[in-house]
Parts: sequence; C-alpha cells; structure tokens
Amino acid sequence: MAPDLLIELDNVKKHYEMGEEVVKAVDGISIKIEKGDFVAIMGPSGSGKSTAMNLVGSLDLATEGDIYLDGKDIEHLGESELAQVRGKKIGFIFQSFNLINNLTAKENVMLPMLFQGMDKSDREDRAEKLLRLVELGDRVDHYPNQLSGGQQQRVAIARSLANDPEVILADEPTGNLDTKTGNTVMEFLEKMNKKEGKTIIMVTHDPDKALNHARTVYWLVDGKVDKVTKKVNGKWKTVKS
Repeated sequence: MAPDLLIELDNVKKHYEMGEEVVKAVDGISIKIEKGDFVAIMGPSGSGKSTAMNLVGSLDLATEGDIYLDGKDIEHLGESELAQVRGKKIGFIFQSFNLINNLTAKENVMLPMLFQGMDKSDREDRAEKLLRLVELGDRVDHYPNQLSGGQQQRVAIARSLANDPEVILADEPTGNLDTKTGNTVMEFLEKMNKKEGKTIIMVTHDPDKALNHARTVYWLVDGKVDKVTKKVNGKWKTVKS
C-alpha cells in the first residue's frame, strides 16, 4: 500500500444469498483513496454504492478481496480491534442524521468520544468547540426535535469530527435537505477538506454534487466500477474506463 493511500479496496466482492439466488451487490471493485482527497462514489439506486460505502467505511467485510485501512488489512482484525480503528480513523454522516432524540446536540457530539475513553470534561469542551465550528454554538442544549433538518445535519457533521478522524464518510448527506440547506452542508464538507485536511468520501446518486465538489469520482454500475474520473487543473479526465 502506497504511503499516501488511506483506504484501498482490492478486487472486493460482496455477495448475499437470498434463498437459492446469489445477489452480487459488489462484484470485484478496486478503489484507492488518498489522504486529503474528496472522493465521490456515484451511482443510481441498485448500483452497489451503499454496499461499497459499508465496505469503504469498514462497517462490513468482503466476501472476497482485501480491504486496507491505513495499511492494515481489516479482514484479519477482530471486531473489537476493528471498532477501535474505525472509531479513530473514520467519522460518519448519514442521510437520516441518526441523532439520538433524547440527547442534546452536545450530548450527541460527545457520544463517540465516550467510546474512545475520553474524560467527560474534555468531551464537553470538544463538543462545544465542534458545535461552534458548524455555527451551532447557541444550540448546544437543544434536542434534535428542536432543530431544523439542516441544523441536525450540522450536528451530525460535528459528531463525525468528535474523535478527529482522518476520514469523513458522508452517505447522501444532503438527501433529506432542501437545495439551499444542502448547499450549506456541502460548503461545510469542502471546508473540512480544504482547511482541516480531512479526507472526504461522499456516497451520492446526484452527479451535480459529485462533479461540483469532489476531485475523484468512482462511477458504479451493477456492482462494478464503470469508470473513474479525476479533476485535473479544473477539468475532468477519465483515468479508468
């Protein structure tokens, strides 16, 4: 694995048995994600992008092939060790926000730090700092049902940064938002990438989101990588087809 590679999927397959039928959700994909890149995994419904996201995010293991996270082959890690590596390396943002309704914004952001054993006062200080970063410093004690959809997604962004991960994995992060609010969320992701140096991996079915914000796009069709495009000097070029 090259030094600048953070995540690599090497000829990865994910097949599911459904009765007598085998569903090939992902069927031999290779993806390389370099540190500091903004990557979009793009494809229509049924293309395998959600399964690919679970594999890239170390939320699932492959049927075949190898998955490397920061040089470690996660296929050979125990669940406890994998959870620790994943918790430190990757922050997750979900389309449906996945906030806990009976916790305040601050408590939601604090939660991932609890699993990493951080002291409570440090968790509180960092959560407040992160909520200020996403312009919600005046909403720290609000519950999710007291926040708009855009505010909830910004809480989710703050939570994804809780353990200062190298990678932010965003699954359709604007899917439940109106256009204006969605653009604000994308601006925050770009800020995290350009100013904080975070590697962003965004799963989307929206080509405008992919082409306007990412620098590398993996186009999936029927569980395979159909092509890979990269933005070079402001222009898109196909590097694999």
